[in-house]
Parts: sequence; structure tokens; C-alpha cells
Amino acid sequence: MSVLLAQEFSRLEHQVVVVTQTSGEGSEEFHFPVVRQPSLGKLFDLIKWCDVFWQNNLSLRTVWPAFVLPKPVVITHQGSYCAQPRGIDLPLRFKRAIANRATSVAISQFVADCFSIRSSIIPNPYDARMFAQSSHPTSRSDELLFVGRLVAEKGLDLLIDALARLRSRGLQRRLTVVGSGPELTAMQKLSENLGLRDQVKFAGPKLGAELVEIVQQHKILVVPSRYDEPFGVVALEGIAGGCVVVGSSGGGLPEAIGPCGVTFPNGDTEKLAGAIEELLRTSDNRDRFLAKAPEHLARFHPASIARQYLELFQSKLQ
Repeated sequence: MSVLLAQEFSRLEHQVVVVTQTSGEGSEEFHFPVVRQPSLGKLFDLIKWCDVFWQNNLSLRTVWPAFVLPKPVVITHQGSYCAQPRGIDLPLRFKRAIANRATSVAISQFVADCFSIRSSIIPNPYDARMFAQSSHPTSRSDELLFVGRLVAEKGLDLLIDALARLRSRGLQRRLTVVGSGPELTAMQKLSENLGLRDQVKFAGPKLGAELVEIVQQHKILVVPSRYDEPFGVVALEGIAGGCVVVGSSGGGLPEAIGPCGVTFPNGDTEKLAGAIEELLRTSDNRDRFLAKAPEHLARFHPASIARQYLELFQSKLQ
């Protein structure tokens, strides 16, 4: 998200410097300076130089000098510190205290509702240059797609269970799983135990053009998260690649899906199977959802999101 927006700011002839704590081994070259793991002196120099200090998710390690100098600070909340603190948990308490006192941006209404301060809602963009619908859904050879980390909260087990239920109803459909993680072996065993070895393909992690090609080969992207997703860029990428999306209804994921798919209650395998079945049996429904994609995606184009941020930044300088 930071790269996409920094590129847009630079394209509009704003000076941008990105500060990050990542080491950058094997990183690509960008059209703007990237300062990695800066010293305290370097960080102070950069904050003195800038007009606005934007934190794309709050970093306690780097935010405090901006309040000392002082400089306008805008913090975008990505959802990682939405939960109310339990026990001592000083880092979370500090983050929420700062979030409730700074210029606040939330990536969804769900995230905004987690804080007492009023937040501007500016969603995350998707990579519009990389993801683009190139083929009509009826010409696609594969049906179901999952893209994400293979961890328990992403709910892949629910989707595999739903696939078994669909088979018992006469719908023997294929699922491609893109991603890696600690649950890989468990999910492979679950597929075998349910007799789905020939229906579930574990494709491993994919990035860039490889991922786009896989998305464009499928009709339905399923995002079956058990937990409340703060937002859901993967849903936007699926829609942009020509998929209808089925996703869990909690959190900010429905805001990303919009009118381009359907939702089901988090954790409800039967409702998930029913939603997929209806889409598989009625191609007219898929066409109806896809017809709404261009208007929906325009809201999340990097250029549109960048303009919203620049208007907010400008308001802090008046």
C-alpha cells in the first residue's frame, strides 16, 4: 500500500521519502528515496524536512520525534491495534492513546469504529496496473480460488469442508489454493481425509504476473476468514481480475467486496457452501456482479486514494 501511494504522490510531483524498519535484502528499486532502519539523528532530520509525517500504521519507534519537533502527523490505522487492551499490554495502550489524539485515518468503517476519535475513512488501494480483467468469466477453465496465508484465522479449512458438502450435492468442483504457511500440511491432510485430493490443488505462493494469471483463470474467489478482516485488498484484486467474490461478513471485508459478490457469516460452513453453490449453478448471477465491478473498483484506484490523502495532508498545512 505504501509503495502504490508513494508512486502516485511522486507522479503528482510531490517529494516523497519512505522510512521503514525492513532491511531491504533483494528489494526492488523505487522512484523515490527509501531510508531503511534510520538512526535517530537521520529520523529527526527527515521529520524536520517534511511538511507532513504520514504513518501507514502506527510505529511507536518512529512517531514520537514528530511530536517533539512538532510536525503534522497523520496516522492510517490498518487494524493491527484495534482490539481493546487486556492486562498491562503497554505497547497496545500507548498505540491506542496516540491513535485517539492524532489525525486519524481508518481503512474501513469497521476499523474507524474501533477508536473513540473521529477518523477519515480512506480505504487501501489495489494495484490497478497489475490486476485487470482480461477474459469473460464463462471462458475461464477453473472455478474456485483461495489466495492468502495458510493460517487458522484465514479459514481455508472451512472452504475445504464446504467443497466436500458441494460434492455430496452433485457439484464436484476444483479449488486452487495460492499461498503458504504453517497450516499447509494440515490442509493437505484434510483434503485427503475428505476424499478431495483430485479437487484441491496447492499451488504455493505466487506474486506479480503469476498471481494475476491464476486469478484470471478462475470464476470465484473465496475469502473465508474466521476473524474480522480489517479490510480486504485480496477481494479487490479478485474483482479486478474478473472474479466474483464470496467472503465472510465480519469486519471490513464486505466494504471491499461491495456489490461484486456475496457474504456469509464468519465460520458458517453450510452458509459458505450455499453461497458458492448458488453462484456455480447460476452464471447470470456472476455476470450481474461483474457488471458492477468497474464502478466499484474506481473508488479504490491508487490515483483516487492518493488524491484523498493529498487533500487531507493539505488541510493540515492551512
